[in-house]
Amino acid sequence: MKKVLLVTFVLFSFSLFSQDNVQVKSQVAHAINEMREFIAIPNDALEHADINRNLTWLTKKFNERGFNSSVLPTEGESLFFAAMPMEDNKPTVLFYMHFDGQAVDPSKWDQPDPYKVVLKVPDGDGFKTESFDKLSDDINYDWRLFGRSTSDDKGPIVMFLNAIDLLKKNKETIPFNIKVILDSEEEKSSKPLPKAVKEYRELLKSDFLVITDGPVHSSGKPTVVYGCRGITTLSLTTYGPIKPQHSGHYGNYAPNPGFQLAQILASMKDVNGKVVIDGYYDGITIDEPTMAILKSVPDDASIINAHLAIKSPDEVGAFYQESLQYPSLNIRGLGSGWVGNKARTIVPESATAEIDIRLVPESDGTRLKGLVKKHIKAQGYHIMSTTPSKEDRMAHDKIITITEGSVTDAFRTDLDNPYGNFLVNTIASTFEEAPVQIRIMGGTVPIAPFINELKIPAFIVPMVNPDNNQHSPNENLKIGQIAYGIKTFYGILKTPYVK
Repeated sequence: MKKVLLVTFVLFSFSLFSQDNVQVKSQVAHAINEMREFIAIPNDALEHADINRNLTWLTKKFNERGFNSSVLPTEGESLFFAAMPMEDNKPTVLFYMHFDGQAVDPSKWDQPDPYKVVLKVPDGDGFKTESFDKLSDDINYDWRLFGRSTSDDKGPIVMFLNAIDLLKKNKETIPFNIKVILDSEEEKSSKPLPKAVKEYRELLKSDFLVITDGPVHSSGKPTVVYGCRGITTLSLTTYGPIKPQHSGHYGNYAPNPGFQLAQILASMKDVNGKVVIDGYYDGITIDEPTMAILKSVPDDASIINAHLAIKSPDEVGAFYQESLQYPSLNIRGLGSGWVGNKARTIVPESATAEIDIRLVPESDGTRLKGLVKKHIKAQGYHIMSTTPSKEDRMAHDKIITITEGSVTDAFRTDLDNPYGNFLVNTIASTFEEAPVQIRIMGGTVPIAPFINELKIPAFIVPMVNPDNNQHSPNENLKIGQIAYGIKTFYGILKTPYVK
């Protein structure tokens, strides 16, 4: 495994950034205006009309930069594709981003319209709104833009477009063929994507893939991520009496589904948080060089624990990065009867747990779900995929309904991949700082179809601030991250790839 050796490996210096910050800030100012325009187009992943309006905007903006663009139909919403004119002697980089966003509840935001970007400045422990007229030539990089998809993921799209502008202004020769694929259903699992990648395989053909989604490391340092965990889900429902019953009359007699479900769930993990289901962690090993990379990530356990308000973490790994190398088993929702001031003295009729399983490349989602079901069956449960009838209830002592979600696979590129080395060293040269290298991140992006179909390595190069509130009210993008993203794209697309 190769390490970043800046002493012996020196790439091109970027005088643009060391000598002409005025030019960068001018481009940031342009990007802010363009972002306000882009954000103003609602992009709810569930709204077909929203997606179409965004496709129109993207077509116009990419075509203005000299790209040839296409709207690619799928079984769901269309994808957006753009490419610069191709040259056979150049390697091809494919960029993946998405332009759809989470739905919004305006009542939860500290601004009237989440699709109308608001400028805010730090004010004590929070932020106060400022007029865009206050943006001077010397833009304050600590100020922020608040609005849906500023960070996830329209911001990086605008950064990319403005990096292209800057490359052209400086008459730089781009040593790559550039292709861009923009997803329209990332926020609802990108279900049409695997089939679409297969259908448009020749169009998407490239040498490596760069994903610009998600935040940089919590330290704020430049970051390169080599993979992400996948995900699948299970819904588990146990049953008591066919209707809720008075707990005085039937408590001690009618089986309580809440206790049944609690016993099942408790049997899956030990007191330290490790999954005890047979075979759950099979196939996972971490060698010494890999462990060294994991330990090089500048996480601070005390800061993480304070942020979570926990005294001690689970012990699946000895530290945070190691914990991400294993599949998780998470109760994401749990319910039975009524709670709080609506609580009733009843034996509930059912109890349900919603489970998500985060996957790593060594773990197959379908296999892990099978292991969970096998574990439950061994406890004497009759497993069904539908709600049991009265006849089913009378025929079996213990019944559980299990429904399964789809599987989004994990991916992970080798840490010594040549294109990974190129990205790490280019970013290190651009910012005069070695980037944080993360073997696999906890979240999920739907990239496995590209890797499986195109047979190319993939890397995540995140652009936005860690505290961006993506998916939540008051999503925001730090203006300094716009400059960071433009510089990153500029550096990658200006630097020749040398094997």
